[in-house]
Amino acid sequence: ALLFAATMWGLSWYPVRYLEDSGINGFWVSLVIYSGTVLVAIPFIVKHFQEFNNNKWPLLIIGLSVGWLNLSFILAVLDGQIVRVLLLFYLSPVWATLLAWLILKETIQIKEWLMLMIAITGAVIMLWSPELGMPLPQSKSDWLALSSGVFFAFANMMIRKTEQASIMVKTVSGWIGVVVVSGIIILFTMTPPGTLTVTNVSLALLYGILGMTFMTLAVVYGVTRMPLHRSSIILLFEIIVGAVSAVWWAGETILKQEWIGGSLVILAAYLSARLEIKEEQ
Repeated sequence: ALLFAATMWGLSWYPVRYLEDSGINGFWVSLVIYSGTVLVAIPFIVKHFQEFNNNKWPLLIIGLSVGWLNLSFILAVLDGQIVRVLLLFYLSPVWATLLAWLILKETIQIKEWLMLMIAITGAVIMLWSPELGMPLPQSKSDWLALSSGVFFAFANMMIRKTEQASIMVKTVSGWIGVVVVSGIIILFTMTPPGTLTVTNVSLALLYGILGMTFMTLAVVYGVTRMPLHRSSIILLFEIIVGAVSAVWWAGETILKQEWIGGSLVILAAYLSARLEIKEEQ
């Protein structure tokens, strides 16, 4: 299930780019796709409405966080280099560790500081530009990918803290959150939908109903039945799938500094997952 999910997420850039090329604006791509997932979830929402109501405030925070992380990720892969977006997103263990330290007041061990330094070094190498002279994000897609990783870490922290709500209730709250956040941004920016046709809207809804729903459920199924460190390592397969598919299908070229920096980011994510073994023991 996790390999399936990692493979599908690694390929997810292709359908969203296809939908944008068909005429749908980026914000609307996210809105229509996740409207499909919410349609699937309506019977579940009705059946478990009381659980949603009992946990409305933490679920609201989860929904808005997941909403932005998914929207920003989709916008990043629409405009940016696929491999670069994936690697910047996978800096999320850095943000997760820092959030646990700042908000949850957890103690960071020396090994965790080492993991942070490896990941940050990788990011600096990737983002270094001789012209700019500073290792800062160089484009809008860079900023979107970084923010997606930050909100991924924050959403996971909130999901773990909200123990009174079931996993599926929190998952569906995230789906609703993407629709809400996309809708709010579209409303305030007055972003036009682009060229909507029966074909591209139907494909977007179908991708949400079948693609996003099964991808998400596969992750939920896998991580609830496997130690966290193992599932985290398996999900790193997404980067490999994304890199290979981007080179083959999008004709992207991975620069030397992105190979080096990306390798350090992946190593840091792997070490972060391995540290979970110590915590479980």
